[in-house]
Amino acid sequence: MNPSLSKFMLAHTPKSILNPTPTMTTSLPLNTGGSIPALGLGTWQSAPGEVKAAVIHAIEAGYRHIDCAHCYQNEDEVGAALKEVFERGIVKREDVFVTSKLWCTDHTRVEEGLDRSLKALGLQYLDLYLMHWPVPMNPNGNHPLFPKLPDGSRDIDHSLTHIQTWQNLEALASSSPSPKVKAIGVANYSVKYLTKLLEKAKIVPAVNQIENHPYLPQQEVVDFCKEKGIHVTAYSPFGSTGSPMMKEEKVQEVAKKHSVGAGTVLLSYHLARGSSVIPKSVTPSRIDENRKLISLDDEDMQKLEALHKEKGVTRFVYPPFGIDLGFSDKPGGMDLSG
Repeated sequence: MNPSLSKFMLAHTPKSILNPTPTMTTSLPLNTGGSIPALGLGTWQSAPGEVKAAVIHAIEAGYRHIDCAHCYQNEDEVGAALKEVFERGIVKREDVFVTSKLWCTDHTRVEEGLDRSLKALGLQYLDLYLMHWPVPMNPNGNHPLFPKLPDGSRDIDHSLTHIQTWQNLEALASSSPSPKVKAIGVANYSVKYLTKLLEKAKIVPAVNQIENHPYLPQQEVVDFCKEKGIHVTAYSPFGSTGSPMMKEEKVQEVAKKHSVGAGTVLLSYHLARGSSVIPKSVTPSRIDENRKLISLDDEDMQKLEALHKEKGVTRFVYPPFGIDLGFSDKPGGMDLSG
């Protein structure tokens, strides 16, 4: 095509076509050949008696991506919600992307952990099954989820590594004739852990689900995942509990520019980075508000990215384990990568 004609066509093509506004159901590609909806409903810390109604409302409102985990201890309510919306004909099973996660005390019994979640959710298969953390814990300890040693530290299972756990997940994903999982992935993985995993993996994780927001962009992880074809899903997009990020001046400036709320800006930030995002809420009005997504331009992203340089976290230790999983440029902490 004539270069001059190409420039003319680009100059006269509406921005809505060149840079379409993302929607909650925008499909983002996975390395499996499948896709994941851009926006999902997170169910972490959703209290008993609330999560069923939240999931039903979300699906009625158009959500097609529900994020769960055995450790959240509410998959039975999520399952009850799914059963209701399927029976009412609001959606079919194949229309909803459901994620669950293998908990740390199930690393030695991967299929048992998967079957427990499938039973609670009332499903025959999951669209995505993630290793929740790269930290095996004692399956026979003094607590089914968070076993401790006498000194109060976490009861880590040193009989295997997360790499062995991944190999068992690979076997599940490769099972025939009807696999129980369509895709497998990881969560809370740093570059250090991903590098170790990929050295031995036969299947590249489809997803790495990480805490992600302008205070904690984890750019090194996001860039590494993009290079390796691993999709990133962001949780805690509004910051950790009590975070002042919604009130940040730069966030408010971008929100005012687009005549939207701060939450819309913080969710759209992830789509601009090519990530999906799973805000948690049990409040119908908030679930509805979170559906609003916009396209952010370079100027908007520069403002949001500046927050990390000014106030962001550079290194953190995850409270469930009290160990350093290597989320920084500096190596250190307990190495459980095998």
